[in-house]
Amino acid sequence: MANYKHLSDSERMQIEYWLKEHISIKKIAIKLGRSTSTISREICTRAVSSCKTPPYRIPNRCKHLGNCEKRFLCENKPDCTKLCRQCKLCNRLCSDYEEDICQKLLSPPYVCNGCFDESRCVLRKKYYFHQKAHKDYREKLVESRVGLNISESELLALDELVSPLIQQGQSIHHIAVNNPNEFTISEKSLYRYVASSLLKARNIDMPRVCRLKPRKTKPLEHKVDSACRIGRTYDDYIAYLQQHSDVAVVEMDSVIGRIGGKVLLTLMFNRTYAVASNIWLITHGTKLIKVGHFLRMNLENRVPVVSK
Repeated sequence: MANYKHLSDSERMQIEYWLKEHISIKKIAIKLGRSTSTISREICTRAVSSCKTPPYRIPNRCKHLGNCEKRFLCENKPDCTKLCRQCKLCNRLCSDYEEDICQKLLSPPYVCNGCFDESRCVLRKKYYFHQKAHKDYREKLVESRVGLNISESELLALDELVSPLIQQGQSIHHIAVNNPNEFTISEKSLYRYVASSLLKARNIDMPRVCRLKPRKTKPLEHKVDSACRIGRTYDDYIAYLQQHSDVAVVEMDSVIGRIGGKVLLTLMFNRTYAVASNIWLITHGTKLIKVGHFLRMNLENRVPVVSK
C-alpha cells in the first residue's frame, strides 16, 4: 500500500467527492490505496476555515448563548428591547464572548463536507476543497525548492574557509578534494554561491570561470518563513471586513516618480467613496509615517488606515 508518492489532483477530487457522500476516511484510504494517516493528514492540513452561516439565522457562536440575558451592549441603541444574543453584533461587542467550537471537527472526518447539520449550524466551519488543496500543495512544493538551504552562520563559516583559498588561486574542485570533511554541499553549489556574490570571493578570482559564457539563472536568495504572512494576506483583510461590516476603512496608495523625489499619495474612504490626494516629498519610510500621523491628526473622522 505504501508507494510514497504525492497525492495527485484527481485523488484530491475523489477525496472531496467521497467526503460529501459520507464515506469514512478509512474507506477512502482503501479506495485510493493509501494509508489512513495520509488521508487524515491531507484533510486536516488542507482544510480551509469558513464563516458561512445559514440564511435568516443570527451568527452567534458564543458558548453562553443558551443562558445569556445581557441587554444594551450597543450604546447607540438605548431603546433596543431585545436580548443582545439575538443581535449579529453581540459576539463583537460582548466582553464575555467565548467562541463555541463544533466538537465534530475534533474527530474524523475533521471537516463539514457532507455534515447533516450544515444547513442549520452557525458555528465556524471547515471544508476540504480539492482545488484549493492542490493549489496549496503546489505552492509549498515550489517554495521548498526556492532559496538557499543554508543558515547565515553556516554561510559565514563557509566564506571564511573558501574565499581566501580561491583568492590564492586554488580552484573550487581543488579546495573540495583537499578538505572533504569541511563541506556538506556540492561543488556546483559552491560555484553558484560565488557567482551570486554570497561569498567574498568573486568569479573574477577564478580565471577559468571568467572564460566561460554565463548561464541565465535566477539570483539566489535566503528563504523567507511563510509563517510571517499568516493573518496578513488580502484574504485575511476581506474576511475581517466581512466579520466587522461596520468598520470604516481608509485605503492608501502611492505613485512614486523619481526616487528621492515627490510622491502622489491617495486616500480612498470606502464608506463614502470619497478620494483625497496630495503630493508629498517622501524620501524614506520614516517620512511616510510622519505624513500618516499628520493626516490622522487633521482628519475629523479618525478611522483605521489600511495600506495597500
